[in-house]
Amino acid sequence: MEKKMEEKLQVLIQLATLLNENQILWAVGGSLLLYFNGLVCDFHDLDLMIDEHACEQVARLFSPLGIRHPQLPSPQFHTQCIMEFTISGVEIDVIGNLRIEHEGQIVSFPLQSEEIEGQIMLGGQRIPLHSLRQWERCYALMGRTEKAAMLRRAREAEELGKAIKKS
Repeated sequence: MEKKMEEKLQVLIQLATLLNENQILWAVGGSLLLYFNGLVCDFHDLDLMIDEHACEQVARLFSPLGIRHPQLPSPQFHTQCIMEFTISGVEIDVIGNLRIEHEGQIVSFPLQSEEIEGQIMLGGQRIPLHSLRQWERCYALMGRTEKAAMLRRAREAEELGKAIKKS
């Protein structure tokens, strides 16, 4: 059974508290990022981008909270650090240095602080938001053309709005 939005956000707050208290570089990605930017009205799981050097530390922090699932190999993804958890019934993907194979090339997306484009406050915790432009590229490389097109249209609309304000 799908968890309610409030339950998913409570788990996010719990994880954000741990990540923030331990000064780990992280940001929200995937459909949760789209949700926080008002581009979709729901999200299935929590996609958390982390500094790949913090992978073991995050595993130690999250493992006592729920179930860590074994990672199955994927021909499309060569990500350095990928962990899947279920915590309080909520699915969480923790991703450090997302690497996508596309047309025989591996494209790497390590999380960098300058790619954190904003933040929201939720339950007293800072929730950093990853770059929409990076996710537009990721979705395009993954073959998820609808989401890539949605992000492209949102970017173009924002750029048009800025151009109109300047004129």
